[in-house]
Amino acid sequence: MELKVRLQLSFLFFLEFFIWGAWFVTMGTFLSQEFSSSGGELAMAYETQSIGAIIAPFFIGLVADRYFAAQKILGILHLIGAGLLFIVSNAENFSSFYPYIFIYMLFFMPTLALANSVAFHQMEDPSKQFASIRVLGSIGWIVAGLTIGFLAWEGAKTLKYTFYMASSASAILGIYSYSLPNT
Repeated sequence: MELKVRLQLSFLFFLEFFIWGAWFVTMGTFLSQEFSSSGGELAMAYETQSIGAIIAPFFIGLVADRYFAAQKILGILHLIGAGLLFIVSNAENFSSFYPYIFIYMLFFMPTLALANSVAFHQMEDPSKQFASIRVLGSIGWIVAGLTIGFLAWEGAKTLKYTFYMASSASAILGIYSYSLPNT
């Protein structure tokens, strides 16, 4: 695999997991501090990940496999996700937060499989090449957490910035996806 493609795929995984790590870990604290959410509401918010992981791939997979290139679907999903994360960051209560995070997870969860599809399609020997590219995803998650800590966004009234950061990264990845190799 060419160095250029390796770097493109590494950056793809970095951003993919940076986005997720930017808001997912702190969502419970955000909901507790901003909306005084109950334990049941926190569970509902985190449950959206599982629902998205179960439902969304059926629909997105059918579309991506038959009609469009994977990197283009990836771009569309992340651009929509950027808008949804922006809306979530401006929610005024749990009832205005929950529907958008639910819809967001329906759009985000398939991007994990699409990123893998894009990567595997470009690799000559995935069993040897994937780990060194995918590790950038873990680094992206860690960098998101360190950024939140460095900027001291864990306090009341500042946790919404994590959603702004994730929204910006999602918009960047949405646009960047169109530069990825055709899959």
